[in-house]
Amino acid sequence: MDLVVLPATTDIFPAMETLFSEGGDPSWCWCMSFRVPGKETGRDQAMRELNHARMRDLVGEAELAPGLIGFLDDRPVGWVSIGPRHDYLRLQRSAVFARVDDTPVWSIVCFVVSRASRGLGVSHALLAAAIEFARGQGATVIEAYPPDVGDRHLNAAYGYAGFKGMYQAAGFRVAAVRRLTPTSTPRLTMRLDLVQS
Repeated sequence: MDLVVLPATTDIFPAMETLFSEGGDPSWCWCMSFRVPGKETGRDQAMRELNHARMRDLVGEAELAPGLIGFLDDRPVGWVSIGPRHDYLRLQRSAVFARVDDTPVWSIVCFVVSRASRGLGVSHALLAAAIEFARGQGATVIEAYPPDVGDRHLNAAYGYAGFKGMYQAAGFRVAAVRRLTPTSTPRLTMRLDLVQS
């Protein structure tokens, strides 16, 4: 697959709007739920518009692109949110996503893939591009936080985080396993050491 992956900038923000307007969680979240306090992540129309504006402003004002957008034949088909861990407020406040140690890391928190392009390897290609983007920015370790569902079917609600096997194929290893409650789905902290890879 010949996926062209570009950092999210003001010039290509309309492509992100096209991708996120397909519906589902991206259409209301705008990949802001890891960046803002939990009480500011509702699903009503006002919150949808606020999150859209927040992402538009972030893309326009941030020194570092808040993610990457993938294109197939000039059509936006995927998004990956990657950046320094401290950019994601939810990671700082959550016991499930707590730091493993004091190593400075970059984090991958979200993928969006167009419904029409699922099953084509878009997530794998976005992950490879995200790794190279982080490496180019001087990152030495990348973390991701997929659920560990074992042999069970992955609930679509968890799909945004990516999949354990996808990360393993890219060289990530499990650094921590945590649960919100004793019966909840385990969440993994998976790491890729860019210095050794």
